[in-house]
Amino acid sequence: MNKPVTTANVQPNDLEQFWMPFTSNREFKAAPRLLVSAKGMHYKSHDGRDILDGSAGLWCVNIGHGHPKVVQAIKDQADTLEFTPSFQFSQPLSFDLAQRLSAITPEGLDRIFFTNSGSEAVDTALKIALAYHRVRGEGTRTRLIGRERGYHGVGFGGISVGGIPTNRKFFGPLMNGVDHLPHTHNLEKNAFTKGQPEWGAHLADDLENLIALHDASTIAAVIVEPMAGSTGVLVPPKGYLERLRAITKKHGILLIFDEVITGFGRLGSSFASEYFGVTPDMFTMAKGLTSGYVPMGAVAASNDIYQAFMDGSPEGIELFHGYTYSAHPLACAAAVATLQVYEEEGLFQRAADMTPYWQEAVHSMKDLPNVIDIRNIGLVAGIELSAREGAAGKRGMEACIKAYEAGLMVRVTGDIIALSPPLILEERHIDQMVEITSNVIRDLD
Repeated sequence: MNKPVTTANVQPNDLEQFWMPFTSNREFKAAPRLLVSAKGMHYKSHDGRDILDGSAGLWCVNIGHGHPKVVQAIKDQADTLEFTPSFQFSQPLSFDLAQRLSAITPEGLDRIFFTNSGSEAVDTALKIALAYHRVRGEGTRTRLIGRERGYHGVGFGGISVGGIPTNRKFFGPLMNGVDHLPHTHNLEKNAFTKGQPEWGAHLADDLENLIALHDASTIAAVIVEPMAGSTGVLVPPKGYLERLRAITKKHGILLIFDEVITGFGRLGSSFASEYFGVTPDMFTMAKGLTSGYVPMGAVAASNDIYQAFMDGSPEGIELFHGYTYSAHPLACAAAVATLQVYEEEGLFQRAADMTPYWQEAVHSMKDLPNVIDIRNIGLVAGIELSAREGAAGKRGMEACIKAYEAGLMVRVTGDIIALSPPLILEERHIDQMVEITSNVIRDLD
């Protein structure tokens, strides 16, 4: 009898065929870091070591690895209905999931469009924004505004409004009609702030300058991450998001929050929009939606936006957009079960309760060599290291590899170590993360 194929029993003898994403393929294939199983707070490496998950996989696995309720839900769904189209057909679970999501989204943002990733969710939100103005008779509103150091996935829309140079520079001129706000990071003013910094709300006023330059009648939407995660944990200054909301509303511009990282308890609330008390017109989600068990993303849009399509479109299809795997049955099953786990285990509140201990623990690394800043909010922390002269990012990558060798998975972006553990963590896990990270930093030259 053939043994079922799993990561636990496959040992590749040739690594060349897989072109790995966002990876130094040459470095990895010279010294592979293979993960073969996972449970709770830990991965198991191919050489049999427990690796403490300090990054929730990729900001995804909020409920921890191998949760039996979600695993069983996926199995049961595969046995029952593995696929249906969402074009002119559907399946009951997609409507159930949308209803469950609408119960935890901010009031008025309860129209859910399903995608398969955060990247797709961003491109979907941008398309909805453009189409929304068109069906309302304001088709001149085509300009999109992002922010420096923003990450909005890898679709052409997402990298156009994104603001990380290495994500953009290889791919040509990208979308026309895009501009960017300045980022909010300032080491001189805000280094080692716990939570939201006091300085920087005025940076939102740069949006008024862009409006004066381009005219509001040409601008469709502004998209920002409430907390910029992938660029190294940039926490919004107090009052910043509120100013963006006020300015966009004043000029009839849609405000989109990219909540792919900040959603589902990461900050101790359902979404960052709830945490900060600022409601956008749309927001994207992914990652924690299924806790990474099956790929899925979504856009939550306001009732007003949805109704504009219902009222302003000719008879037939209102929005010519979607994906083959929108509301995939396995993803829906994983998401419904994940939402149930969040509620039953009180994980959003758990994240909020653990935040004070987490904050003090990560800031205990303040005086370590080469540490120039530590930033935190919710169960997220960024430890910024000084860059080596002429070798930006090298110190950060070495930290990532040394941490893995010591039994901890971290994320790095440039020379910034990002920690974002599963929400099920205990104080002992925090202590272990800080101990390993501290030792790694001390060991760097």
